[in-house]
Amino acid sequence: MLTAANLDAIGCLRHGFFTREGGASTGIYASLNCGFSNDDDDRRIIANRSIAMDRLGLPANALTTVKQVHGTAVHRARVAVPGKPVIEADALVTDRPGIALGVLSADCAPVLLADTAAGVIGAAHAGWRGALAGVVDRLIEEMMALGAEPVRMAGAVGPCIARESYEVGEDMREAFQNADPDGLGLFTHDAAGLRFDLKAYVLSRLDRLGLENRLALPEDTHADEARFFSARRSRNRRESGFGLLLSAIALDDKR
Repeated sequence: MLTAANLDAIGCLRHGFFTREGGASTGIYASLNCGFSNDDDDRRIIANRSIAMDRLGLPANALTTVKQVHGTAVHRARVAVPGKPVIEADALVTDRPGIALGVLSADCAPVLLADTAAGVIGAAHAGWRGALAGVVDRLIEEMMALGAEPVRMAGAVGPCIARESYEVGEDMREAFQNADPDGLGLFTHDAAGLRFDLKAYVLSRLDRLGLENRLALPEDTHADEARFFSARRSRNRRESGFGLLLSAIALDDKR
Protein backbone atom coordinates (compact mmCIF):
# COMPACT_ATOMS: atom_id res chain seq x y z
CA MET A 1 0.00 0.00 0.00
CA LEU A 2 1.27 3.45 -0.95
CA THR A 3 0.31 6.75 0.65
CA ALA A 4 0.65 10.40 -0.34
CA ALA A 5 2.84 12.62 1.84
CA ASN A 6 0.43 15.57 1.76
CA LEU A 7 -2.50 13.42 2.91
CA ASP A 8 -0.34 11.76 5.56
CA ALA A 9 0.56 15.18 6.92
CA ILE A 10 -2.93 16.45 7.69
CA GLY A 11 -4.07 13.72 10.07
CA CYS A 12 -7.67 12.74 10.96
CA LEU A 13 -7.59 10.66 7.81
CA ARG A 14 -6.90 7.15 6.54
CA HIS A 15 -5.99 6.53 2.93
CA GLY A 16 -4.13 4.17 0.68
CA PHE A 17 -3.29 3.47 -2.94
CA PHE A 18 -3.16 -0.30 -2.93
CA THR A 19 -0.85 -2.33 -5.13
CA ARG A 20 -1.74 -5.75 -6.55
CA GLU A 21 0.29 -7.47 -3.84
CA GLY A 22 -0.91 -9.47 -0.83
CA GLY A 23 -4.31 -10.71 -1.91
CA ALA A 24 -6.20 -13.94 -2.48
CA SER A 25 -6.75 -13.95 -6.24
CA THR A 26 -4.73 -16.06 -8.67
CA GLY A 27 -3.70 -16.15 -12.33
CA ILE A 28 -4.10 -12.90 -14.26
CA TYR A 29 -5.91 -11.46 -11.22
CA ALA A 30 -3.09 -12.18 -8.77
CA SER A 31 -3.40 -11.11 -6.20
CA LEU A 32 -5.17 -8.09 -4.58
CA ASN A 33 -7.83 -7.66 -7.26
CA CYS A 34 -10.58 -5.48 -5.77
CA GLY A 35 -12.88 -5.04 -8.77
CA PHE A 36 -16.02 -7.03 -9.49
CA SER A 37 -16.03 -6.09 -13.20
CA ASN A 38 -14.09 -9.17 -14.31
CA ASP A 39 -14.23 -12.96 -14.20
CA ASP A 40 -12.44 -13.36 -10.90
CA ASP A 41 -14.21 -15.29 -8.14
CA ASP A 42 -16.46 -12.90 -6.15
CA ARG A 43 -15.43 -14.61 -2.92
CA ARG A 44 -11.80 -13.74 -3.58
CA ILE A 45 -12.67 -10.17 -4.46
CA ILE A 46 -14.61 -9.81 -1.20
CA ALA A 47 -11.64 -11.27 0.67
CA ASN A 48 -9.28 -8.83 -1.08
CA ARG A 49 -11.44 -5.85 -0.16
CA SER A 50 -11.47 -7.03 3.44
CA ILE A 51 -7.67 -7.29 3.38
CA ALA A 52 -7.43 -3.73 2.09
CA MET A 53 -9.75 -2.35 4.74
CA ASP A 54 -7.81 -4.21 7.43
CA ARG A 55 -4.65 -2.45 6.25
CA LEU A 56 -6.45 0.86 6.78
CA GLY A 57 -7.61 -0.26 10.22
CA LEU A 58 -11.25 -0.31 9.14
CA PRO A 59 -13.93 -3.03 9.09
CA ALA A 60 -14.61 -4.74 5.80
CA ASN A 61 -18.10 -3.21 5.56
CA ALA A 62 -16.70 0.35 5.62
CA LEU A 63 -15.79 0.27 1.91
CA THR A 64 -18.14 1.91 -0.59
CA THR A 65 -17.49 1.87 -4.34
CA VAL A 66 -19.49 2.71 -7.45
CA LYS A 67 -20.02 1.19 -10.88
CA GLN A 68 -17.54 3.24 -12.89
CA VAL A 69 -18.51 4.29 -16.42
CA HIS A 70 -15.89 6.92 -17.40
CA GLY A 71 -18.36 9.72 -16.74
CA THR A 72 -18.64 12.66 -14.35
CA ALA A 73 -21.41 11.66 -11.93
CA VAL A 74 -20.62 11.99 -8.22
CA HIS A 75 -22.23 9.80 -5.56
CA ARG A 76 -22.75 11.34 -2.11
CA ALA A 77 -22.22 8.51 0.39
CA ARG A 78 -24.32 8.90 3.54
CA VAL A 79 -23.85 5.31 4.68
CA ALA A 80 -21.36 2.65 3.70
CA VAL A 81 -22.67 0.24 1.04
CA PRO A 82 -20.20 -2.62 0.79
CA GLY A 83 -20.21 -5.32 -1.86
CA LYS A 84 -20.83 -5.22 -5.59
CA PRO A 85 -21.82 -1.66 -6.57
CA VAL A 86 -24.96 -0.79 -8.51
CA ILE A 87 -24.80 3.03 -8.54
CA GLU A 88 -23.20 4.36 -11.74
CA ALA A 89 -20.72 7.14 -10.99
CA ASP A 90 -17.01 7.89 -11.22
CA ALA A 91 -16.55 9.84 -8.01
CA LEU A 92 -17.72 9.75 -4.41
CA VAL A 93 -17.94 12.31 -1.63
CA THR A 94 -18.84 12.14 2.05
CA ASP A 95 -18.76 14.10 5.28
CA ARG A 96 -19.40 11.00 7.40
CA PRO A 97 -16.53 9.47 9.40
CA GLY A 98 -15.90 5.77 9.01
CA ILE A 99 -17.00 5.48 5.37
CA ALA A 100 -14.14 4.45 3.09
CA LEU A 101 -14.65 5.91 -0.38
CA GLY A 102 -13.06 3.60 -2.93
CA VAL A 103 -12.23 3.93 -6.63
CA LEU A 104 -10.80 1.25 -8.89
CA SER A 105 -8.23 1.62 -11.64
CA ALA A 106 -5.79 -0.19 -13.88
CA ASP A 107 -3.98 2.68 -15.72
CA CYS A 108 -6.59 5.41 -15.14
CA ALA A 109 -5.76 7.95 -12.44
CA PRO A 110 -7.22 7.52 -8.93
CA VAL A 111 -7.66 10.88 -7.19
CA LEU A 112 -8.12 11.33 -3.43
CA LEU A 113 -9.10 14.70 -1.93
CA ALA A 114 -9.61 15.93 1.62
CA ASP A 115 -10.57 19.08 3.50
CA THR A 116 -10.39 17.88 7.09
CA ALA A 117 -11.20 21.35 8.47
CA ALA A 118 -14.63 20.95 6.87
CA GLY A 119 -14.71 17.20 7.45
CA VAL A 120 -15.20 16.40 3.77
CA ILE A 121 -13.40 13.88 1.57
CA GLY A 122 -13.70 12.73 -2.03
CA ALA A 123 -12.38 10.16 -4.47
CA ALA A 124 -12.47 10.05 -8.26
CA HIS A 125 -11.66 7.65 -11.08
CA ALA A 126 -10.14 9.80 -13.82
CA GLY A 127 -9.25 8.28 -17.15
CA TRP A 128 -8.56 10.74 -19.92
CA ARG A 129 -12.22 10.86 -20.95
CA GLY A 130 -13.50 11.48 -17.45
CA ALA A 131 -10.76 13.99 -16.68
CA LEU A 132 -11.45 15.88 -19.91
CA ALA A 133 -15.20 15.85 -19.24
CA GLY A 134 -14.64 17.29 -15.76
CA VAL A 135 -15.04 14.48 -13.23
CA VAL A 136 -12.58 16.13 -10.83
CA ASP A 137 -14.34 19.47 -11.26
CA ARG A 138 -17.68 17.89 -10.41
CA LEU A 139 -16.21 16.16 -7.37
CA ILE A 140 -14.84 19.42 -6.01
CA GLU A 141 -18.21 21.13 -6.62
CA GLU A 142 -19.91 18.43 -4.54
CA MET A 143 -17.30 18.75 -1.80
CA MET A 144 -17.86 22.52 -1.73
CA ALA A 145 -21.59 21.92 -1.38
CA LEU A 146 -20.74 20.15 1.89
CA GLY A 147 -18.62 23.06 3.13
CA ALA A 148 -15.17 22.26 1.75
CA GLU A 149 -12.95 24.89 0.12
CA PRO A 150 -10.31 24.16 -2.56
CA VAL A 151 -7.75 26.36 -0.82
CA ARG A 152 -7.91 24.02 2.20
CA MET A 153 -7.96 20.77 0.23
CA ALA A 154 -5.12 18.33 -0.14
CA GLY A 155 -5.21 16.27 -3.31
CA ALA A 156 -3.21 13.27 -4.49
CA VAL A 157 -3.13 11.48 -7.83
CA GLY A 158 -2.25 7.84 -7.34
CA PRO A 159 -0.39 5.36 -9.53
CA CYS A 160 -1.55 5.40 -13.14
CA ILE A 161 -0.09 5.05 -16.61
CA ALA A 162 2.82 7.44 -17.10
CA ARG A 163 3.60 9.50 -20.19
CA GLU A 164 6.44 7.20 -21.22
CA SER A 165 4.01 4.27 -21.47
CA TYR A 166 0.97 6.11 -22.81
CA GLU A 167 0.99 6.07 -26.61
CA VAL A 168 -2.23 7.61 -27.93
CA GLY A 169 -3.90 8.46 -31.22
CA GLU A 170 -4.56 11.73 -33.01
CA ASP A 171 -8.27 11.33 -32.24
CA MET A 172 -7.51 11.89 -28.58
CA ARG A 173 -5.62 15.09 -29.30
CA GLU A 174 -8.54 16.25 -31.43
CA ALA A 175 -10.86 15.65 -28.47
CA PHE A 176 -8.69 17.96 -26.36
CA GLN A 177 -8.54 20.52 -29.16
CA ASN A 178 -12.33 20.68 -29.09
CA ALA A 179 -12.94 20.47 -25.32
CA ASP A 180 -9.85 21.77 -23.51
CA PRO A 181 -7.07 23.29 -25.66
CA ASP A 182 -5.12 24.11 -22.49
CA GLY A 183 -4.29 20.40 -22.25
CA LEU A 184 -2.67 20.19 -25.68
CA GLY A 185 0.78 20.96 -24.27
CA LEU A 186 0.76 17.61 -22.50
CA PHE A 187 0.87 15.71 -25.81
CA THR A 188 4.41 14.99 -26.98
CA HIS A 189 5.96 13.12 -29.89
CA ASP A 190 8.85 10.70 -29.72
CA ALA A 191 10.17 7.94 -31.97
CA ALA A 192 7.28 5.67 -31.01
CA GLY A 193 4.54 8.19 -31.72
CA LEU A 194 2.21 10.51 -29.81
CA ARG A 195 2.14 10.31 -26.01
CA PHE A 196 0.05 11.95 -23.28
CA ASP A 197 0.83 12.84 -19.66
CA LEU A 198 -2.33 11.88 -17.75
CA LYS A 199 -0.84 12.61 -14.32
CA ALA A 200 0.17 16.13 -15.32
CA TYR A 201 -3.25 16.76 -16.84
CA VAL A 202 -5.13 15.77 -13.69
CA LEU A 203 -2.76 17.92 -11.63
CA SER A 204 -3.41 20.82 -14.01
CA ARG A 205 -7.17 20.45 -13.52
CA LEU A 206 -6.66 20.52 -9.73
CA ASP A 207 -4.50 23.63 -10.13
CA ARG A 208 -7.19 25.40 -12.15
CA LEU A 209 -9.70 24.55 -9.44
CA GLY A 210 -7.59 26.23 -6.76
CA LEU A 211 -5.79 23.30 -5.08
CA GLU A 212 -2.31 24.41 -4.12
CA ASN A 213 -1.66 21.32 -2.00
CA ARG A 214 -1.53 18.67 -4.71
CA LEU A 215 0.87 15.96 -5.83
CA ALA A 216 1.10 12.87 -8.00
CA LEU A 217 2.79 9.64 -7.02
CA PRO A 218 5.52 8.73 -9.53
CA GLU A 219 4.66 5.07 -10.14
CA ASP A 220 3.75 3.84 -13.65
CA THR A 221 1.11 1.10 -13.60
CA HIS A 222 1.93 -0.09 -17.12
CA ALA A 223 5.68 -0.38 -16.55
CA ASP A 224 5.64 -2.02 -13.10
CA GLU A 225 3.96 -5.39 -13.57
CA ALA A 226 5.11 -6.74 -10.20
CA ARG A 227 3.12 -4.14 -8.29
CA PHE A 228 0.29 -2.96 -10.53
CA PHE A 229 -2.47 -4.17 -12.81
CA SER A 230 -2.58 -2.51 -16.23
CA ALA A 231 -5.47 -2.68 -18.67
CA ARG A 232 -3.26 -1.66 -21.58
CA ARG A 233 -0.63 -4.26 -20.79
CA SER A 234 -3.24 -7.01 -20.50
CA ARG A 235 -4.98 -5.99 -23.73
CA ASN A 236 -1.69 -5.86 -25.60
CA ARG A 237 -1.09 -9.45 -24.52
CA ARG A 238 -4.65 -10.43 -25.50
CA GLU A 239 -5.33 -11.68 -21.99
CA SER A 240 -8.93 -12.47 -21.08
CA GLY A 241 -9.11 -9.82 -18.35
CA PHE A 242 -7.21 -7.77 -15.81
CA GLY A 243 -7.41 -6.98 -12.13
CA LEU A 244 -8.33 -3.63 -10.62
CA LEU A 245 -6.40 -1.66 -8.04
CA LEU A 246 -8.20 -0.06 -5.09
CA SER A 247 -7.57 3.46 -3.83
CA ALA A 248 -9.49 4.50 -0.72
CA ILE A 249 -9.89 7.35 1.74
CA ALA A 250 -11.84 7.68 5.02
CA LEU A 251 -12.34 10.29 7.71
CA ASP A 252 -11.18 9.08 11.09
CA ASP A 253 -13.93 8.57 13.67
CA LYS A 254 -11.70 10.35 16.19
CA ARG A 255 -11.70 13.69 14.39
